[in-house]
Amino acid sequence: MIHSMTGFGRATAEVDNLSATVELKSVNNRFCEVSIRAPRYLFDRENEIQNRLKKVFARGRISVQIQIDRKSTEQPEITLNKTAVKYYARLFKDLKKVAGASDRVQLNHLLRFEDDIFLKSTKARDRDVTWSVVKAALDAAIEGLQDMRKHEGRALETDLLTGVTRIAAYCDDVKRLAPERVAAAREKLQQRITDMIGAERVNEERLEQEIAMLSDKLDVNEESVRLDSHLVLFRDALKNSDPVGRKLNFIVQEMNREINTIGSKSNDSSLTEVVVAMKEELERIREQVENVE
Repeated sequence: MIHSMTGFGRATAEVDNLSATVELKSVNNRFCEVSIRAPRYLFDRENEIQNRLKKVFARGRISVQIQIDRKSTEQPEITLNKTAVKYYARLFKDLKKVAGASDRVQLNHLLRFEDDIFLKSTKARDRDVTWSVVKAALDAAIEGLQDMRKHEGRALETDLLTGVTRIAAYCDDVKRLAPERVAAAREKLQQRITDMIGAERVNEERLEQEIAMLSDKLDVNEESVRLDSHLVLFRDALKNSDPVGRKLNFIVQEMNREINTIGSKSNDSSLTEVVVAMKEELERIREQVENVE
């Protein structure tokens, strides 16, 4: 069963007066990329967070947001980082001068960098407890994201199976129309030569050679067989529990190549209409495959 690359997961874990909330958002991407927004004291855990996600998800751009809430009544140990305050104040003044702005540097401008100018004392034991709570919330959020991607994957699978079934039906139409088209082209060529030089002067052997070459140019049997084969591979891939997004994308490219070849050999309006319908359906499939992990 295939999985979608889009989804959302959110979970909260609590221990005593500490709670951690983790939100995961996933969108399409060729690879698995993780971006993390978390308190500064969790910086050394970012690699572990990324590894936990990449063990579960093979593709997708995943955004992680972590919020920590403490309900303790104890006075927190906070120190003002005077060096950072002076640095940002000077930076704003330089920016004001370069930009030619008249606005004054205000306190609310500096407070945007509160993680740098306020240093919160966090003991090693507190950091370990915090990480255990964050990890529990992260694992629950991962499970929620995974469930949503599976759910959307089922809907994608249904839609993709409908699409390949339609293309298979169009391929059957091609097989039905192709022989009729060759026979009509043969009769038309024979009639044209007869009208030009007369029936008694027609070289039957040369005529048969010309008809054979024409039939070869118009024959789409090989392309139809290969297209059927690609459709079988596509259906089999949808049954695979492993990530198959890249494989499906490659199969779609091969299907497109065969359909284009059939179109280049079309000299009949009815066959051209079938080819156009196949291309439209394949484009819809291609767009959906972009969502598959």
